[in-house]
Amino acid sequence: KHSYLVRKAEDLPRIIHEAFHIANSGRKGPVLIDIPKDVSNEKALFKPHTEVKLRGYNPTVQPNKQQVDKMLRAIEQAERPILLVGGGAVYSGAHEEVLAFVEKTGIPVTTTLLGLGAFPSGHELHMGFPGMHGTWTANMAIQESDLLINIGARFDDRVTGKLTGFAPNAKIVHIDIDPAEIGKNVPTDIPIVGDVKAVLQQAVAGAKYAAKADAWRAQIAERKAAKPFAYKDSDEELKPQWVVSMIHETTHGDAIVTTDVGQHQMWAAQYYPFNKPRSWVTSGGLGTMGFGFPSAIGAQMGNPDRTVVSINGDGGMQMCSQELAICAINNIPVKVAILNNQVLGMVRQWQELIYDNRYSHIDLAGSPDFVKLAEAYGVKAFRATNKDEARTAWEAALAHDGPAVVEFVVRKGENVFPMVPQGATIDQMLMGDDE
Repeated sequence: KHSYLVRKAEDLPRIIHEAFHIANSGRKGPVLIDIPKDVSNEKALFKPHTEVKLRGYNPTVQPNKQQVDKMLRAIEQAERPILLVGGGAVYSGAHEEVLAFVEKTGIPVTTTLLGLGAFPSGHELHMGFPGMHGTWTANMAIQESDLLINIGARFDDRVTGKLTGFAPNAKIVHIDIDPAEIGKNVPTDIPIVGDVKAVLQQAVAGAKYAAKADAWRAQIAERKAAKPFAYKDSDEELKPQWVVSMIHETTHGDAIVTTDVGQHQMWAAQYYPFNKPRSWVTSGGLGTMGFGFPSAIGAQMGNPDRTVVSINGDGGMQMCSQELAICAINNIPVKVAILNNQVLGMVRQWQELIYDNRYSHIDLAGSPDFVKLAEAYGVKAFRATNKDEARTAWEAALAHDGPAVVEFVVRKGENVFPMVPQGATIDQMLMGDDE
């Protein structure tokens, strides 16, 4: 978000104070402080710095009331309204305001991948997450809506699919603290610049129940029941979807879950419902493989009293497995679930479905023995190839008072469905075995 090059040691108190202010205000993001070697060796008298004045940086927190009123009038007229809730609702701590707004208006909700936990997954008006691997209900609702209220999301391409066919009948309301995001990807009818927590606090006071949307709510409830996430279970092979569901069951849905990037990331999002914010740590637009396990270590350090589960693929785990040493040395009790399908799963899926089975550079049959690898670092480890072994191994890992790794050997050819192919609109979903 911003960067500093420190030239004098005496500037460090001011720069560090400013950096934290910038990182934690407006649209939150990282700030780089570059400290050259000569500055790090320099001696200086410490002078506390408490006041921040940054020319040109003054994020808008409180919204324009007229714009909020326009949104409320649009809700009163809408017959098919929906809320698209993004990561901004989590970062601003607006989960209570989102729930209050939904309870007052009765508008169905879809939460983006980074917005999971901003609204309770078990709520009757929650439709799941939208986009490339989102729910059939959420995607169809977006395409048929007449009012789409975006709360702290950026309309990225994994949500929108083909932009020219996204929400073709909807009036768009976009609430965001970063004015550069509004209208960037999707034309906006009612822009509202401000912190989403402040916007919703103002909106709840004047909001009314969306009375014209009763038939719409009933239709969404029917669709949720008709087409939930589904897969063909097996007693012969261990299915990754079953593993994630089992992890949810045994942790009572209360764990902090982190992921890498790939099929396991999508299965975790689909089959581990979240009912409170800051329980889901996954990389977004610039995310890479190798993110999941180190982020779990950080989450565990920051939340020592919570169970932290790192769900990984066998490819991504090899990019950060050396961090097992950190867990072993410091006894950081992260529980690592490796969904080992011996392949770069998402790349294989794209090569299968989009590139006519022209496979290239995806085979991970030469992966290490993850149990031996973990034990070499002094970390407790287990392997499971069927449901009985999986449940026994995972419960033993949870009961262990230190770090533990469980390698789940899952079906190699399993795909993530639903899936919106490249260039398609989000209602053109491949449903896989259920299609």
